[in-house]
Amino acid sequence: MSDTTNDTEKRELGQDFMPKFDAQGLLTAVVLDDSTSSPLMVAFMNEEALAATRESGIAHFYSRSRGTLWKKGETSGNVLTVKSILVDCDQDALVLRCTAAGPACHTGATSCFYRKLEGDTLFPAIS
Repeated sequence: MSDTTNDTEKRELGQDFMPKFDAQGLLTAVVLDDSTSSPLMVAFMNEEALAATRESGIAHFYSRSRGTLWKKGETSGNVLTVKSILVDCDQDALVLRCTAAGPACHTGATSCFYRKLEGDTLFPAIS
């Protein structure tokens, strides 16, 4: 087996955390409400955001538009307290199960997923 095969096998079947960042150095992070499993938001994490999240227990992300680390709720107070982190099979995406201190969406909605698509029209999603 080549080193790549060994890394793939270790990443997919082993117990070591070996995050697989994309070409931009990012992982996709899906945030779920810990008590309801409802989706709250999707964001991206770089190595610094992941480390800050694991160290503090508060969700941190990487803003692609601003090119910087941001702590969710830093200005609004609507922090996301991480209860657990789930890692997908090839370790390039995470699910953060969190308790939200307030609305998760910058619009003030509880979740960023507050609309549903029917045909080509968006309608309010029923909670």
